[in-house]
Amino acid sequence: MTRGRFVVHAHFYQPARLDPFTGVVPPEPSAAPFRDWTARIDAECYRPNAQRGTLAHISYDLGPTLATWLEREDRPTHDRFVADSAGAIAQAYHHAILPLAAAHDRRTEIRWGLRDFELRFGRRSVGLWLPETAVDLATLRLLADEGVRFTILAPWQAAEVGIDTRRPYRIELGGGRSIVAVFYDGALSSSVSFEPTATSDADRFAKERVAPRVTLPLPDGESPLVVVATDGELYGHHQPFRDLFLQRLVAPGGGIDRGFDVVDLHAITIEPADRPFRSMRIRERTSWSCHHGVLRWSAECPDAPDGRWKGPLRAALERLAAAIDNETERAVRDLTGEPDPWAARDDYIDVVAGVERPARFSARWLGNDAPADHRRRFENLMLAQRWRLAMFASDGWYWDDPIRPETGQVLRSAARAVRLVDGLMGTRLEDRLLADLALFTSPATGLDGAALYSSALAGIGQPSSAGAAAAVRSRRGMVRRTA
Repeated sequence: MTRGRFVVHAHFYQPARLDPFTGVVPPEPSAAPFRDWTARIDAECYRPNAQRGTLAHISYDLGPTLATWLEREDRPTHDRFVADSAGAIAQAYHHAILPLAAAHDRRTEIRWGLRDFELRFGRRSVGLWLPETAVDLATLRLLADEGVRFTILAPWQAAEVGIDTRRPYRIELGGGRSIVAVFYDGALSSSVSFEPTATSDADRFAKERVAPRVTLPLPDGESPLVVVATDGELYGHHQPFRDLFLQRLVAPGGGIDRGFDVVDLHAITIEPADRPFRSMRIRERTSWSCHHGVLRWSAECPDAPDGRWKGPLRAALERLAAAIDNETERAVRDLTGEPDPWAARDDYIDVVAGVERPARFSARWLGNDAPADHRRRFENLMLAQRWRLAMFASDGWYWDDPIRPETGQVLRSAARAVRLVDGLMGTRLEDRLLADLALFTSPATGLDGAALYSSALAGIGQPSSAGAAAAVRSRRGMVRRTA
């Protein structure tokens, strides 16, 4: 029997906390003594793991919004991620739940994530982390179309109950296409994430928990594969000092042979021509962090005490997105003559990543002789699309109450997008958005969505619309009367 193989995959991600109107991250007092939460988590997790050299011995994905922050605010840590990136894979750009997204949004999120990875790491990624591992066949087909070879899923996302996760599987996608899925070890990953005592001693964890799984032979004699997948923030932020545990667990040397090899996923997801991987079907519209598929980000998931606000918030933003898209399609077709205006949005990632100036981008699409006002309109439509995509970041729905800053961030992104479009096209989409947001309330405060929208904008110094201001006054009066 060949030696067993052990992989630790760390999912590193933080949402974009910057103000869409100024590009500055507002201070977050709850992160004290640090200025904001990304800075705090960087000091507790990203920087220590990078400095210890641990990244070179694990598999990981680094979310583009986090990577952009690191590049700007902690360049040495960012550069160490890049230098120690043998096991790195891409991530869909804004951490949107792809099975809930429109087809053209899925494509853009995947293409932006792959392009950001290519620009940052200097190579095309053959793997991609799906946000929250949320999956369906349509999304996997898009991955395969973009040349992605593998992704990582939770064991309960396989259609068969009780699968042996110690081997890669091939997911058939139709039309001669397929993709490799690596299902992580649920019990081991859960113990690392939620049992602090399990990660107090790396040598004991390797001997008592990993070795029994990774050295037990597979029936066909193949080398067993054991994958632990967790949030990367676990190692030092969620659990203090667990960066030391991870370093000890995966770093070579020390004269210790644990009987298995620490590897990454790149080589072991290449399907041998003479020994094809076993086929497996997936459970569609499932994820790693919701026991009810993808309801956590779309409806009244039982995991939340009161999730009645989630469906109306998504409906409001989907309606806004459709209206913005309608205006974008009409205007971009007129400006470029292209039958598919979404190709320009896919291409706009180079502007977002800072490798192409907006003026050069618009000249490339419209021509150097295009009138200045046409070029400005085109650039602002693409900017609106950037923030219209950002308003679907999964964090806005993850928690129990929309009063949280994560929902405020998606509302600010919506405000930036809708005000750009209203200003360009003479529409009044923000008024309709406010009416839709007023249909749900915060369980903790009783404030409706329009009031939360106004509060989110006021928190960064943006003027409220008259409708939002009126909603705030009305709702605050009701809260005082019923207190």
